[in-house]
Amino acid sequence: MEQHDVHAGHEHHQHAHTDPTDHAGHTDHTGHAPASWAMAAQATLHCLTGCAIGEILGMAIGTALGWHNAPTMVLAIVLAFFFGYSLTMRGVLRAGLDLRTAFRVALAADTVSILVMELADNATILVFPGAMDATLSDALFWLSLALSFVVAFAVTTPVNRWMIGRGKGHAVVHQYH
Repeated sequence: MEQHDVHAGHEHHQHAHTDPTDHAGHTDHTGHAPASWAMAAQATLHCLTGCAIGEILGMAIGTALGWHNAPTMVLAIVLAFFFGYSLTMRGVLRAGLDLRTAFRVALAADTVSILVMELADNATILVFPGAMDATLSDALFWLSLALSFVVAFAVTTPVNRWMIGRGKGHAVVHQYH
């Protein structure tokens, strides 16, 4: 009777890693190299830049116009997605993609990251005592917003690392940089 190895055709190597997270140069069984924390942090900072522009602008507009909390937050979220996608599109349009393809790349690259970031930063503002009632001239407004970005970065970076390691998320724009 013949035995079959379920991993036939795969090379197996013995490694003496001193750091179990060190996988430089190796790929997983999906063919994607694990993403580094530095790469994930860079992708998250890119995303956070667009989100922060949109969030600050939306919160500032809504607060300055005296809007209630819900429409102000909706405006901030819409603008966060708009500026997040816009920053990615700007880069890939420079690489020569047409507008439609650039938009599709931005959707694929940033949607999950922006969504996680928006959930984290808006939840932070919602639970921060008094933040939703603070005005633009209050230190509390700016402090809670800054804290929300720190929380969003901390929550979103591992998500981006996981996605990039699987060839998803921000990994789809790397070929255009």
